[in-house]
Amino acid sequence: MGARLAMKAEIPDKLYFKIGEVSKLAGVAPHVLRYWESEFPSISPQRANSQQRLYRRVDVETVLTIKSLLHEQGYTIAGARNLLASGQAVITKAEAVPTQNAAGCLEQIKAELREMSVLLHGKEKN
Repeated sequence: MGARLAMKAEIPDKLYFKIGEVSKLAGVAPHVLRYWESEFPSISPQRANSQQRLYRRVDVETVLTIKSLLHEQGYTIAGARNLLASGQAVITKAEAVPTQNAAGCLEQIKAELREMSVLLHGKEKN
């Protein structure tokens, strides 16, 4: 799969995670995880002898990527499934955000608009 979420560092260093732990990490209900398992073949938790789902780290990373695609980037289930199946790099919102803060971005935009105004009107306006 493509790029991973920035939240990767927040995933505890364990071999297996129970569905409740994955639910808390991803911020979605356990029934959503069970549904995603049926829709995304890349999520394949193993089963313990007690039939409890055991998610590997790669499953947790995939869940976080799917959540980003669906909840932050506006993909449909089918669109997210196709994107993951295509093997294209997945850029999450957290990775796409520039490192500047919002005020710095606004100042840069204002400066560029002033430059455009000078070019269009021939004089500087404040």
